[in-house]
Parts: sequence; C-alpha cells; structure tokens
Amino acid sequence: MTATSILFPEELNRDGVWEGLSEPDFFVDLNLDQIVRTITASREDEYHLRVFFYLPLPNVDAVLYRQEVMQDLENEALFESVKEFSQKMHLVRLHLNLSGKLYYKYNKEGWFLEAVATYCEAVAKFAQDLSSMEIKSRGFKSFREYLLSYVQSGRFRTLRDTAKKLKDDLSMVRYCLLINGGQVKVRRYASEADYSAEIERVFAKFKQHAVKDYRVQYSTGVDMNHVEARIIELVAKLFPEVFSHLEKYCAENADFLDDTVAAFDREVQFYMAYLEYIASFRGRGLSFCYPEISDTCKEIYDYEGFDLALAYQLMIEGKSVVCNDFFLQGKERVLLVSGPNQGGKTTFARTFGQLHYLASLGCPVPGRKACLFLADRIFTHFEREEDIRNLRGKLQDDLVRMHSILTQATKRSIIIVNEIFNSTTLHDAVFLSTQIMQQILELDALCVWVTFVVELASLDERIVSMVSTVHPDDPGLRTYKILRKPADGLAFALFIAEKYRLTRDKIKERIQT
Repeated sequence: MTATSILFPEELNRDGVWEGLSEPDFFVDLNLDQIVRTITASREDEYHLRVFFYLPLPNVDAVLYRQEVMQDLENEALFESVKEFSQKMHLVRLHLNLSGKLYYKYNKEGWFLEAVATYCEAVAKFAQDLSSMEIKSRGFKSFREYLLSYVQSGRFRTLRDTAKKLKDDLSMVRYCLLINGGQVKVRRYASEADYSAEIERVFAKFKQHAVKDYRVQYSTGVDMNHVEARIIELVAKLFPEVFSHLEKYCAENADFLDDTVAAFDREVQFYMAYLEYIASFRGRGLSFCYPEISDTCKEIYDYEGFDLALAYQLMIEGKSVVCNDFFLQGKERVLLVSGPNQGGKTTFARTFGQLHYLASLGCPVPGRKACLFLADRIFTHFEREEDIRNLRGKLQDDLVRMHSILTQATKRSIIIVNEIFNSTTLHDAVFLSTQIMQQILELDALCVWVTFVVELASLDERIVSMVSTVHPDDPGLRTYKILRKPADGLAFALFIAEKYRLTRDKIKERIQT
C-alpha cells in the first residue's frame, strides 16, 4: 500500500512541509488572520488546522486536486460519512488519552482495548461507505484504494478480530464479591440465583406512589479507586488466561493507528471546516465558485465577490453585504482604486487579495464566477503606526517597505498597496507614486493600488481606474460599489464644498452678510 494524502497529489513531496510554518506577513493586512481563526475555531485544539492555511499550493494541478476533493465533499452523503468517521476517530483519541492518564494497569488496558475496537469499527465502516459512493476526485479515489487494501490486510484483520475476541472473553467473566465488614473476598461465579428480580416482584404490590430512592448510587466514572483496582487484580488471578492475553495485546499493538488513516482524519478537516464556514454565507444568498486558475494568463475576473471577514461581521449584525466585480483583460495589470473615504476602497483591495490567496489553497471563493492568477507571492503595503524603535519617520518607513517589496517581487507576484504617502505633500506623493508604479509595470506584476493620487490612472494604458461611488442624489451616502470608470473626484468634492458652505454662491452669501 502506498501512502496517500487528501491535501496533496502523490507527486508533490510533502515530507516536513508543515515544519516551521507561521502566519504569512500579509495575513493581518488582508484580514485573513480573522478568517482563518473563524474557520478553525472549533477544530484548532484537536487538529491544529491553521498551519494548513499558511501554505499556498505551488502549481495549478495541486490547486485542481484540492478543488476536486472539495467538490466531492459537497455531496451530502460523503460529507456525512466523513463526519461520522471523524467523530469515531475523536472517540479513539479520547480513549487513548484516557488510557495514558489513568493509574491502574487493568483500567488503562481496558480503555486501550476500547480505543482499538472503536478504531477498527470506524475504519471498516468508512471503507464500506466509500466503496459504495460515486467519487470523482483523485484524492478520494486514491485514499479509497488505500483504505480498501488496508482493511483487507492481515495486520488490520488480526487487530480487529483479536480485539473482538478479547471483548467477548472479558464480557463472559463472572465473579462474586463476598463482603464482610471491611473484608472483601473474590471468587468465581458458581451459578448462584439472583434474587433481585424476585424481591422487586414481591414488593411491587406494596408500592403505592413515587417514593424517595434510598439506593446507593455507585460511581460511573472512567477511573478506578484503589478498592476497585484491587478487586480487578484478584479477578485477573481467577481468569489469568484472559487478562494475560489482554496485557500481551496492548503491548504488541501500542502503535495500532495507521499513519495514513490518522493523517487523512486530520487533513480532511481542512475541507470540512471551510465548507461549514461558507455554508452560512450561502444560506444568506451569497455566491461561491470554484475559480479557473492560471499561472501564466493574467486576464482575471471575479463577479459578485466580497470581503469574507467583513461579510461575516455584517451577517452577525444582520446587515446586508455589498458585492463587487472586477476584471483585467489584454495588457491590463493594475487596478487603481480612488474615491471618497469610507467608500469601500480598502475592502475592495482586501477582497482582491483574499480571493487570490484562498484560490491558491484550492478553496471555493466568493463570487458567482471567477478566473484568478496563481501568484508566487502576495505583497501588501497597508498603513501602519509609526514604530519609534526603528527611528524612521512615516515617509521613510513607506519607502523602505516599498523598496523591500520591489526587490522581492517577480512578474508572478501580486502587490496590494493601500493609501501610501499620505504623510507628504501632494507634489511629492505624485512623484514618488509615479516612480513606484513604473517599477511595478516593468515587473508586469498584478497590482491593486488604493490612492488619492488619481493622476496615476493616466500614466499607462495598463492601469485601470476604479472608483468607489456615492449615491447620485446624495453624494454623502456611500454605495460601497467600486466601478470601472475614470477618476475625477468631482462629485464628492462638490458635496464637501456644499457641506461646509465653500461653494462660490455660499462664499458670496457669507461675504455679503
């Protein structure tokens, strides 16, 4: 049997791939840290899933591999079967953890046997489920082939059959306790009559109504006290063959968990968690799609996309979510976003980054239809508070960070710039922004640039102007729609002038009065 992964195609070596991974630098800027925390919240303690979201896939085939698995899991029957398997594996881990923590020998071995029996049941049932389901993805087909071979292997059969026989043998153990004051004797059960049922029958006729129950309630905990442990030790002496078999079985099968099965149980949670996360959005009528992916063609688009982090918060507050479209065609490479403050520009930039990153993980993305680029890296430059420790001013810090980005970026990179050079004069901002924009264009990298420097829109035909719009009848109301249109800034400028009585007519009126 060849080990298989539900996250990676067979030809992609994943040995040690998760070691040392940490959250990418751009996660906070794009609010991906919030998204991943929400997705993994209910599973992180057990499965440590966040690290799976820190590694984008290196090629288109690997992305398609995950898209296929995700689409298979949108089949409700398969999803529920995987969910049932995961719940049983959760019990296996609970039993093993319990066995490791308990003190008394036979108590530990009993819970270990229960873990093995639950594991064998889970694996056999899951293999049966998969064999009867229509599966299209390479990932599930490969794992199904592995699992069917595994359940037919001599090792698994011996593990399962021996566990069953041990449980049957232990269930047949019968013994008597003779309690006399502080003395307890244990002996084999000799078919003595059980008078409990007869006593209950005789006294039943005296029962008139519900009365207080004076019976002693014995502990039903998973661990033993010292008296119970001593009794089981004596029972083991009465039935040495059964208990020595149990001891030997536990020692020989300490590593009974198959590595590939255990890895599948963890890795498949990546898909389960994401599908459960987006189900709430779909329930509100928001669209998700499996984007077309290319690492060569930069003609990209997404229709009805939205910022996942913001949408999640808006849904909690019972508010509606505004979707936006974008596209680049031909030689176009840069989306230059301008417009009034608080109009959705930064949200649009984050949406662009989120879409491309989630697509690089093989996930369905917000939108009715999308075609996205598989970047080698994503770089972001969002405004940050000044750090007195680096002894740099705001302008110098902007320049240092942009220089770092431009020296690392390639033609396959995505660069997202949000409101740079706000601390300097307009003249200097135009000059510096122009120099940086020309370098980005020379790289031929994809870029989203949120700016008040609208002059950049006319710098090159590869730059596309997009504007955050306001309500036509009331420029003070934001629509949060980002449209592909020339940047003029006049509508909002007029509104500001009218609001503060700075129009020609208002100034004349104030002078006259």
